[in-house]
Amino acid sequence: MKVNKKEKFITAIDEHKKIIYKIVNSYCPNREERKDLEQEIIIQLWNSFDNYKDKYKYSTWMYRIALNVAISFYRKEKKWSVKNDFYNEASIFSIEDEDGEDETELDYHMKLLQEFVNNLNELNKALMLLYLEEKSHEEIAEILGITKSNVATKISRVKLKLKKEFQKI
Repeated sequence: MKVNKKEKFITAIDEHKKIIYKIVNSYCPNREERKDLEQEIIIQLWNSFDNYKDKYKYSTWMYRIALNVAISFYRKEKKWSVKNDFYNEASIFSIEDEDGEDETELDYHMKLLQEFVNNLNELNKALMLLYLEEKSHEEIAEILGITKSNVATKISRVKLKLKKEFQKI
């Protein structure tokens, strides 16, 4: 039995939905915007599905499209939203104080890291998202369309910048 395009697409999305979830939560300040971005990413993935090349993994292909859509969406939304609202709700890290207890020091530092990463420009934020996902420099380069050496250089610079932010505290 031959699998049709729609079934293949749904399977690919279902297997890699965490990619979409992480990117949407990294770039959108509130629930409504996250829903809009999620829809836009899925539409763009569907429109590009026929152009998928087997030489890339689905995850690499999806990251590339989803990040490009998110960056465009973020730039458009940034004009309309108040900057301080950007990191109030969700981000790369899913950090919530579920039981209302006092934050541990680790939680505090994770929230600071979340805030610092959210304040990076679009490319560096995408870079750190992939780095924190433990993607290889080669895969990050493929996804972002930059060289492997550029990935290493940018990661080093961002890590240094984040380190300086922590030292200010």
